[in-house]
Amino acid sequence: MRRRLPAGLRWRLLLALVATSAVTLGATALVVLPPLQDRLRDQSVESLETAVLDTESAFEEVFARLDKSGAPLDAYEFEFFEPSDLLRTRSPNARVLVQDDSTVPSDPEEGPPGFLYDSEFSDELARPLHMANRGAYGPVTEMNGASVLVARPLEVDGRLAGVVVAERELSEVTALVDLVRTRFLIAAGVGLFIAALLAIALSSTLLRRLGRLRAVALRITDEGPDAPTPRDERRDEVGDLARALGRMQEELRRQEAARRAFVSTASHELRTPLTMLQGTMELLEEDIRSGRLDELAALRQVTDARRELDRLSALSGELLDLSRLDAAVPLRSEPVELSEIVRAVAAEFELRARGRGTSVGVILPEGPCWGRGDPDAVARVVRILLDNALRHGPRGAPVRVEAHSAAGGAVITVADQGAGIPAEERDHIFERFHRGSAAGSAGGFGLGLAIGRELARRMGGDVDVDADAARGTRFALTLHAARSPADGRSGRDRVSA
Repeated sequence: MRRRLPAGLRWRLLLALVATSAVTLGATALVVLPPLQDRLRDQSVESLETAVLDTESAFEEVFARLDKSGAPLDAYEFEFFEPSDLLRTRSPNARVLVQDDSTVPSDPEEGPPGFLYDSEFSDELARPLHMANRGAYGPVTEMNGASVLVARPLEVDGRLAGVVVAERELSEVTALVDLVRTRFLIAAGVGLFIAALLAIALSSTLLRRLGRLRAVALRITDEGPDAPTPRDERRDEVGDLARALGRMQEELRRQEAARRAFVSTASHELRTPLTMLQGTMELLEEDIRSGRLDELAALRQVTDARRELDRLSALSGELLDLSRLDAAVPLRSEPVELSEIVRAVAAEFELRARGRGTSVGVILPEGPCWGRGDPDAVARVVRILLDNALRHGPRGAPVRVEAHSAAGGAVITVADQGAGIPAEERDHIFERFHRGSAAGSAGGFGLGLAIGRELARRMGGDVDVDADAARGTRFALTLHAARSPADGRSGRDRVSA
């Protein structure tokens, strides 16, 4: 039965994208619309003030011309039409009123009604009259709800000739803001609808790709690492996940192949000594029971049996080391004198080296060489490297072990004069159960170098092979440098003193 991804993720993605779009649009409305209305109102007031200021000289010319004629000002109302029309051209929808000096009262709060000129011929003169009275004493701008009034005094020959009052309704600003708000709401609705469609499309594509990866993971669970590898070539997070899953699958295949190879190798290695031990024991038992025991033949059989027992012991020891490493058994971290360890381990291999007609050369520094690690683990790594060198090096060719200090560290190197490691195998020699192509029957179980590197890294160091060696193979165990414990004690003694 095909398993489907839960639908909750699709709706969460949809709600997240729509909510994000809604919050963004709401924040935009709060940031844009209120300042827009205030700015439009300010611009409308400023445009009216500028228009009055620019036409002020035209009104003053009319007053000067009528004053020279000596006729009553109210008899020439049409004379104010031209500058008034000019002002309304500059500021559309403005009402223009003109008052002469004879109607300006001594108290700016009171005065007789009436204007020389009113562009709208309206009877609503309370506020314009109030502004005209105030404007006689200087320029005035007043906001009152949805309208603005501007009053400017008119002077002829240094005396007050009159006052021009311009009134403008700001309803067009409110209407414009309402129009913008309405269009914004429509655009927001369309945007949210488009965001929902995009969210559905994106979530469907994303969930479809994730569904394929999930199906591959379930197939790997059911069929093992031989299931088809996922394919997703897109350069995004889901593509990276697919490629990571593919690499994991390749690693599982490699580990499975290594496990099968190890089981095959271990079975063969165990079967051979066990079969020989069984046959040897049967022959010895038969010779003892029959009373025809040949001591020389029996000694040869015991030697063969002991050799096979040593192989079984080595295999069980390596498997035990692997189990401890996998269990993450903690190692000690303390100063270790590497020269002593090298000397002691080399002495352990002297008998085996003589049996191969070779020697183990030890090169040590004049002074102590201190590194930080676990003494038993360091000795175990050196044993692995020496065993590897004696196993794969040619008979009669010496093996060299050296300890020295390097920049910020301490190094133990083990070098043989064998055929070296092929370049194509250098990346795999530290893998578990890997046996080199030239190992032959003398090779181990493919565990030693993997155990050695893991132990070194647990101590903060590493084991690596020198690919630039002129001849043979050269392995290096690198550890962090450490100070002698005696130096630490002497330093504390000096502080105490």
